Amino acid sequence: MTMTPELPVAEIAAHAAWRHPLERLLDSTGEGIYGVDLDGRCIFINRAGADLLGYRPGELLGRNMHEVMHHSRPDGAPYPVDECPIYNAFRAGKACRLDEDVLWRADGGSFCAEYSSYPIFERGAITGAVVTFVDITERKRAQEMLREARDQLEQRVAERTRELTRALAELARSHARLRELSGHLQAVREEERRRIAREIHDELGSVLVALKMDLGWLQRKLEGNAGLVMKTAAMAKLIDTAVVDLGRIITDLRPSILDHQGLWAALEWYAHEFLRATGLRGQLDVDVRPTAPRPEESLAIATYRIFQEILNNVARHASATAVQMLITADERALTIRVRDNGQGVTLEQLRRVKSHGVLGMSERARHFGGKLEIGPLRGGGTRVYVAIPFNGKPNDDPTVDL
Repeated sequence: MTMTPELPVAEIAAHAAWRHPLERLLDSTGEGIYGVDLDGRCIFINRAGADLLGYRPGELLGRNMHEVMHHSRPDGAPYPVDECPIYNAFRAGKACRLDEDVLWRADGGSFCAEYSSYPIFERGAITGAVVTFVDITERKRAQEMLREARDQLEQRVAERTRELTRALAELARSHARLRELSGHLQAVREEERRRIAREIHDELGSVLVALKMDLGWLQRKLEGNAGLVMKTAAMAKLIDTAVVDLGRIITDLRPSILDHQGLWAALEWYAHEFLRATGLRGQLDVDVRPTAPRPEESLAIATYRIFQEILNNVARHASATAVQMLITADERALTIRVRDNGQGVTLEQLRRVKSHGVLGMSERARHFGGKLEIGPLRGGGTRVYVAIPFNGKPNDDPTVDL
């Protein structure tokens, strides 16, 4: 590296006329500030700058500042003066500001520095540059600590995210197993209902029919005994009532119309019986497209039970006087829409832990990839919307506002 001759004492004195009035101002700042001429030699430096570099101010006057404080790169390699951005301020008239560099002290140590260099103009010509610099070692250390803390945080977040993902996956698998188990239990329950209904019909029904026949024979034998005839007539009425009740119990357990005539006929029959039993005004409209497939047995049973529970809820909780029902089916899915003019359902009611009926309907629908939506109507009352795909995949149809 070519050494620049030190500035002669006479030339230093020539600058004193404009340098001294600034000394007090320059010494009042904590930043290092110095000026260089066109040869890069120091023509002034404040006390803070000299202290940062490990010199007294007078020791630096006239010396080449690149050779003093910027002679090497951060890795210790030589820093050619021609590449020095500080000198470009007076060589090319380009101001610069950098915060990714190091400056060197008198003891051979270095520090991270932020510096800026601006050209000095006199009568339109560049006569040198003024340089400001600060030690940002602590700032860099804080930034590094912040970066390390951020990296550690990101690593911990990534680890927690992986743990959460695994936990959610396990939860999803557990939920799927529970839903599968729920579906199995529903199937077992329906099969048990079918068996009980069949046994009640075959066994108890046969007994009641035999009793009715024997009672008829007994009535004929007791002709002439008015008291006994009246008693047997009363017994016959009790048997008739038992037969009716037995038929209702069997139907509740397993409606035979569902097995013999299919889902659509069973839904129409149940809606008719519901309106007759409750006295509510209303009607059921069934729109089954010719392209709609015949629901398999498990889907038919689930749909029937959902419809049954919806209407039971209307009777028990709605305090309604009218109910409208619509069943539709096409090649993709079947839907149930029910609305009443009752007192309406609230979100608080739906969120109750003991809302087992709503939970049961929802689980039945979701087992087949369907969905259940319940909410209040604008004019009062409650709407229920159920959509169940025939292919067992989630239904993407938008919610229909009844």
